[in-house]
Amino acid sequence: MNKSLRVATITLGAIVGVAHIGVLGHLIDHTPREALGPTVPTLNIPNGPYSSYKIKAGKDGYEIEFRADDPKILESQKSLSLDKDKRGLFGGGTETRREWRRDQFTKDGTRNLGGAVLDGEGKSAKEIECIVADAGARSQGAMAGTSIAAGVGVPAVIGIPYVGWLAAGWVSLLGGKIGSATGSTIGSILNDC
Repeated sequence: MNKSLRVATITLGAIVGVAHIGVLGHLIDHTPREALGPTVPTLNIPNGPYSSYKIKAGKDGYEIEFRADDPKILESQKSLSLDKDKRGLFGGGTETRREWRRDQFTKDGTRNLGGAVLDGEGKSAKEIECIVADAGARSQGAMAGTSIAAGVGVPAVIGIPYVGWLAAGWVSLLGGKIGSATGSTIGSILNDC
């Protein structure tokens, strides 16, 4: 036999033998999944710049705590230390100041002043809506009250000698005040405030 043919046959036999040993090893060592233990599921948890999560796993199952906007409160600390030893015209002067400030901010930049902040002034959207509705109702009621008083009350008191003109002004003011209060009451009923 030719030497190169002999080398090719031995090489091919070695490759086939190693392949068979690998396949047999894979088939023999194939253990069932239950023997390997429980598998952990793959979780695709959203991850952002302000998100955090905790995973607790045990033999009874697992628990996930996810916060999409964490931290909710950001802190800022500032300190200032100033030492001056100023020699003046009539002797020495010393100034020592130590300041330390700690602020808390929400993500949108609102500074925490110690209470619940719903908007810039601490009012909810419903409260703001009620305030705006009350202002409009008071304004409309005052105009209606003044016009009714001017049409009915002023002609009745304008003829009073010496003080008729003053009484007519009082009637108009009183009509506006009563109309404003009545408009506020009606507006709060209609706007559910």
